[in-house]
Amino acid sequence: MTRPAFLPSDALAALRAAAPLTQCLTNYVAMNIAANTLLAAGAAPAMVHTVEESGEFARIAHAVTINIGTLSPAWVEGMVAAATAANAVGTPWVFDPVAHFATPYRAEVARRLLTLRPTIVRGNASEILALGGGDTAAKGVDSADPVDAAADVARRLARVTGGVVVVTGPRDFVTDGTRAATITGGSPWMPSVTALGCSLTCLMGAYAAVTTPMEAAIAALVHFAESGERAHRLAEGPGSFGWRFLDALAAVSPADLSDTPRVTWS
Repeated sequence: MTRPAFLPSDALAALRAAAPLTQCLTNYVAMNIAANTLLAAGAAPAMVHTVEESGEFARIAHAVTINIGTLSPAWVEGMVAAATAANAVGTPWVFDPVAHFATPYRAEVARRLLTLRPTIVRGNASEILALGGGDTAAKGVDSADPVDAAADVARRLARVTGGVVVVTGPRDFVTDGTRAATITGGSPWMPSVTALGCSLTCLMGAYAAVTTPMEAAIAALVHFAESGERAHRLAEGPGSFGWRFLDALAAVSPADLSDTPRVTWS
C-alpha cells in the first residue's frame, strides 16, 4: 500500500501550536505521570473525573481519555457522562480498557463504554484480543500475548466501533479496519515505569484533538518511541529513565519526526 501523505512531524507541530485541553479520566496510579507527559509533550491536561462535572467538562475539552485501571461505581458514571458528552459535541475520545477481563464488573464496564463508540481504543495484545471476543491467557494488566496475535481482532474491532484500534507492545499496531501501520522503537525499560502506557493513552487523546484518529495514534506512538530511545541512551535504569523520558518528550521537535522509518504501512 502507498504510504499516506502524513508525517508525525506535522501532528507534533499542530499539537504544540494548539496545546489542546485534554480531559483525562485515568487511574490513581497514572494521574501524575499522565499529566506530566501531556505537559512535556505540549498539551494541557485536566484530570476531571467526577460525575458531577465530567460531562460538562467534556463539552469544553478538546479531547477526552478514559482509563479503567482503578474503578468505582461513581467513577464509571463519570466516564459514561464524559464519553456521552464528547460524542454529543463531536469531541474525540480514547478508551483504555485496562485488564478488562480480570473481573466480571470490569468486563461489564468495558462493554458499556465500548458501545459508546470510542474514537480510539488502545490496549495491549491481551486486552484487545479479549475485547474483540478472542481468547487470552492473561489475568492482570500485563499482556500474555504477542502483538501479531491481536492484529486480525483489532481490524474487526475497528470496523465494529467505526474508530481506530491500537495494540501496543514491543512493536505497535494501528488499524482503522482497512489501513494498518506498525511502529517500532522505544526502550525495554518503558514497561518498568508505572503508567507509561496509561500516559500514552492520554497523549493519543491530545493528538486526536489536532489530527485524524489514525494519524493521532501513529504520531503519539512515534513521539513515545523517539523519546524512549533518547532516554534509554542516557539512563542507568528505570528510575533515571522515567525523568529522562519526560525531558525527551519535551526536547523532541517536529523536525526530529520529519522522517518516518519507524512507521511501516500495510
